[in-house]
Amino acid sequence: MSGVHRGLSLVFSLIFYSLFFTTEAQTATPSPAPTPCALSSNTSCDECLKNVACLWCSPTKQCIDYPVRNILPPRSVCPLNDARWGVCWVNFMILIITMSVLAGIVVIGILVCILCCCCKSERSGNNKEDAKVERQTRARKARQKERRTEMQVRHDEIRNKYGLAKDNPYARMNEH
Repeated sequence: MSGVHRGLSLVFSLIFYSLFFTTEAQTATPSPAPTPCALSSNTSCDECLKNVACLWCSPTKQCIDYPVRNILPPRSVCPLNDARWGVCWVNFMILIITMSVLAGIVVIGILVCILCCCCKSERSGNNKEDAKVERQTRARKARQKERRTEMQVRHDEIRNKYGLAKDNPYARMNEH
């Protein structure tokens, strides 16, 4: 159980440190003032996407400012199949689908890890309870055996006292 927790904490710490060092590296080097996106229209997708604030629309060959007020660019600006952002070889729709599938896989993976940890701790709790019940059962049986032995000794003493002791344990009492 602690191995799973160690693994998860290692993954989260790596993500945190990579984000921290990435943002620090970006802020440490001053970047030149970005060129307006409209100046890169009618050039190429690579020229347009050098500025991360730009969106390339393939059929119109326009480089436009990314509409930051919307999460997704509206169809009136550029259809998602034709929009390129970040890299030229992936259209915006495939990028969204891929990112959502990866996010779903990560969420499902985290849920499975959590469920495995919970089930494992529940099973180990049952093992502890089972061991406790087993110890109690053994102790109870030992006490019963001890009482049975004491009772047998007392009965033998009474038989000896009154001369009812048998030489043959399988002989009938009437034959004495």
